[in-house]
Amino acid sequence: MTRAQADDVPWNTQCSPKGTFSLARRPLSIAAGGQKDIGTWGGGHPFDLEIHRIPAGKINFPLHEHSAQWEAYYILSGRGQIRTLKGKEPIQAGDYLVFPPGEAHQFINTGPEDLTYLVIADQPRADVIHYPDSGKWMTKPQRKVFQMTEADYFKDEE
Repeated sequence: MTRAQADDVPWNTQCSPKGTFSLARRPLSIAAGGQKDIGTWGGGHPFDLEIHRIPAGKINFPLHEHSAQWEAYYILSGRGQIRTLKGKEPIQAGDYLVFPPGEAHQFINTGPEDLTYLVIADQPRADVIHYPDSGKWMTKPQRKVFQMTEADYFKDEE
């Protein structure tokens, strides 16, 4: 058994340069001996568990969709919106949301207090994340972000 006490895990804060995106996270799986984006295939845990906190008026991440990773969210406190390619819907404490691979999502805090929730994500060997608004892509576990340009399949191969 591994164990972590949430109150003993420090909040890691990240904010975009212009302040649109802001998030504090407590990486419980890492505190309990797991590794970020590394599943049992690499000596990590089969899933990742974090507590996220979005300040009032902020957004967690750019709209994104995973090619392989499943994510589940349980809203602990606050109110906000979940944005998908279909639009925005209200969310509140007690809501449970599950996003399969290929379903774009983004959390927006529209309330006056922090929007706090649990995130549970499985740990596939590899994942490619697409950002529909910008056309960017990211690979995991390498965490490399890039923009693709179309090329002929055999270009520079022979």
